[in-house]
Amino acid sequence: MTTVLVAAPRAAARARLEAVVAASRALRLVSGLPNAPLARQVQALRPDVVLLDLDGRRLDALLAELPDAAAAALVVLADAPRRVRADLAVERALVRAVLPRDATSGEILAAIDAVVAGLVVLHPDVLADALGPRPRRETLPPRGAADPAQPLTAREIEVLGMLAEGLGNKAIAARLGISTHTAKFHVASILAKLGAGSRTEAVTIGMRRGLVAI
Repeated sequence: MTTVLVAAPRAAARARLEAVVAASRALRLVSGLPNAPLARQVQALRPDVVLLDLDGRRLDALLAELPDAAAAALVVLADAPRRVRADLAVERALVRAVLPRDATSGEILAAIDAVVAGLVVLHPDVLADALGPRPRRETLPPRGAADPAQPLTAREIEVLGMLAEGLGNKAIAARLGISTHTAKFHVASILAKLGAGSRTEAVTIGMRRGLVAI
């Protein structure tokens, strides 16, 4: 079971986020240490995920306090997601998700599910800043050109098999016991890794590679 530590300076915000985590059967809320710095809490409690409410604080300052070897993945809630130093966050391999502070319970849980699955979740504004200007159309790789350095995970191969059965995101989510948002993340990752422009094309490529049983 995934353990989650909630870190928020305000009691009301902390209580709301803890209630979101506690409502999920797939997550276990770990109680934080009163008035203890984030670094000390992470080192003492060793959570899998830290749900961090910035509430006006600087992310780079908080990251500087954490040891480089910290294993917890951070899901950050920020008033202005585009101001978050996404480049620094991803380089440190600590921050795995950046969401607005008014994110819904479903969005927060989906982000936690995604980071546990090894994905990165960024608010559209942060993603645009991190990637920079979109490349010219003619510089894009041809469709079907997969990235050999990014093999499908076991879960993605499982989802690919369900795509071959013609299942939609809701059906995939129900069969795997995950949220629909997480199912969408898996499908998007599969298409990107295989260089496919559609689900049908992804299944076809998967069959050619022996990833899907015929």
